[in-house]
Amino acid sequence: MRVSALARFSLAGAAATALGGLVSVAAAQPAHAAVTITVAKSGGQYSSVQAAVNAVPNNSSTAYIISIGAGTYSETVNVPASKLHLTLLGATGHAADVVIQASNYAGETNPATGSAYGTLGSATVTVKANNFTAEYITFANNFNKNNHPGVSGTQAVALAMQGDRQVYKYDKFWGHQDTLLSWSNTPSTDIRQYVYGSTVDGDVDFIFGNGTLVIDRSTINVENDGVYSSGALTAPATYNSQAYGILITGCTVASSLAANTVYLGRAWVPYSGAVPQAVIRNTVLPAAILGSGSWTGISGATWTAGRYYEYANSGPGAKVNSSRPQLSSSAATNYTAAKYLAGGDGWNPVV
Repeated sequence: MRVSALARFSLAGAAATALGGLVSVAAAQPAHAAVTITVAKSGGQYSSVQAAVNAVPNNSSTAYIISIGAGTYSETVNVPASKLHLTLLGATGHAADVVIQASNYAGETNPATGSAYGTLGSATVTVKANNFTAEYITFANNFNKNNHPGVSGTQAVALAMQGDRQVYKYDKFWGHQDTLLSWSNTPSTDIRQYVYGSTVDGDVDFIFGNGTLVIDRSTINVENDGVYSSGALTAPATYNSQAYGILITGCTVASSLAANTVYLGRAWVPYSGAVPQAVIRNTVLPAAILGSGSWTGISGATWTAGRYYEYANSGPGAKVNSSRPQLSSSAATNYTAAKYLAGGDGWNPVV
């Protein structure tokens, strides 16, 4: 199901509440009151999200809010590292109303370069900026393998998070394989993202990457989309020097796939020094989760070499056995959203 690491992460073709949430997560506070830019299908300052992003001054000390009106925006969006203190805000307060969508996939040829997009390049939205916030937005990659049965490289990212101290609240992330990606181009450089009160949909490895990513009090849907008869929630590729990788906490996982068909995660080792890390805790798990052998590997990687734990899960898919390592109550205090995200600067966006 997964192509080589080099093919997956070829950068060829890759685009190199609201205010209160932004202020609370910024490591260095903007010096001036926020400026709001509007995007709308009609009547806004801009009609595309990318045009509004481009209008934000580079390396500004002023916070900017891009307020996006109801509608479906069919475009790819790149938020460069230079767009500091930026918030994308769905103006209606409902993620379903504001949709940013595309349908690129990893094996597809990028017409601008003549090369395949690769997994990272397939992303509908790529955010490289630090201190970024998005609220009430749907990030969607609509590529569907059912409609393209002969193609390979079917990874299709909805959102690629490549910056530090990013916050996503009340959003929806929609895709199939590889929906939500946390990825540092320098594996030894940690980046942190916090997702709260949101919905993540996918089928295989759809919460994945090498960054420190927390999914908190959200809904995770493992799709029964007619492509695969099984699925996998996560695919961490955590660098060995990083204490933390992917944390799913206080969530509800749902799926209509058959019982004992869905993995909690697949170990992914795309470079030397990856020792994947993931914890799923205080989460409701459906019967679709494999009762035993619920962690596995990709392309010869073995999950037992990584760092995987559960704690205090519930629901028909919550089991305790030798193939599903559990945290002790005392150890669990070190595997919380706040611990994952604190880093060296004490960042704490946790709701």
